[in-house]
Amino acid sequence: MNYKLRIKSIFYLLSALFFVLSLIILFFIFLWDKTFLPLDPFSVQLEIFVVSSGQGAKEISENLQKQGLIKYGFLFQAYVFFTGRADDLQAGDYELSRVMAIPEIAEKISSGNRIKRMITIIEGWDLSDVENELKEKGFAGAEKIFEIEKQKKIEGYLFPDTYEIFLEEGVAGAVNKMLANFEEKITQGLREEIEAQGKSLSDIIIMASLIEKEVRTMADKKTVSGVLWKRMGIGMPLQVDAAIAYIKGGKITKISLEDLKIDSPYNTYKNKGLPQGPICSPGLDSIIAAIYPQKTSYFYYLSTPAGRTIFSATLAEHNAAKNRYLR
Repeated sequence: MNYKLRIKSIFYLLSALFFVLSLIILFFIFLWDKTFLPLDPFSVQLEIFVVSSGQGAKEISENLQKQGLIKYGFLFQAYVFFTGRADDLQAGDYELSRVMAIPEIAEKISSGNRIKRMITIIEGWDLSDVENELKEKGFAGAEKIFEIEKQKKIEGYLFPDTYEIFLEEGVAGAVNKMLANFEEKITQGLREEIEAQGKSLSDIIIMASLIEKEVRTMADKKTVSGVLWKRMGIGMPLQVDAAIAYIKGGKITKISLEDLKIDSPYNTYKNKGLPQGPICSPGLDSIIAAIYPQKTSYFYYLSTPAGRTIFSATLAEHNAAKNRYLR
């Protein structure tokens, strides 16, 4: 009898142990599945996940769960704690997906692998072009660039270049990088030359913006610079078509007689001297051309449909060139 009871007791004990062991195994399978396997291995959708400054592992894990990027927030919290990453989690905007498992998400946030955007500003772009580029690259509130313009007049000073910008830096951060690049590119030597000529940096950038929109090659830029500065010197209107196009807010190819009568501080047909401000962001070549104009006998120029620039010394020559190339 005792023998049978002993056998039965051992059987129950082994059954209980097997049951407990099975639960432990199932628990670890659960942990493995929810920690090391993605929530949705077939997902192709990327989502922006924001970690705000001051957020810790607990709040981040809760937000990951709320956004549906992981199933259980406590597993993320436990993972970063046991792997020593809890104090390394960094604020910023991250591009995450349900195809990422917890270790991959933790690695991304702890290493600060935030969303970067490559922003390219092309020579000759104005603020509307920059706004479109920022909008296309996912920057919310790209239209804020016009609010910044009202505060500190940035048209013409967003230096043409390619910038690597974190998404959370926003429009203001992007603008600040472009302005800082401008300050760097306009060297002390260039500033001293501008001052020696009795001109201001503002005058040079305005002139450079006109040159940028008018002609393409460095040789033409320097010659046009000479023409425009000479016109200013004798009190002759600059008569730059690109400034009229800027007033009209578009890339128009033909200027009408009515356009020349537009009442605007940017109308270089109606007003003498430089327009109120730059009409675009000029490249370094145009800026250098504005500083170092080529002296010639020319007072007039036009661009042919093929992109060639024809220069003339007299109005009669200019009119003849118009009849030959533009009619």
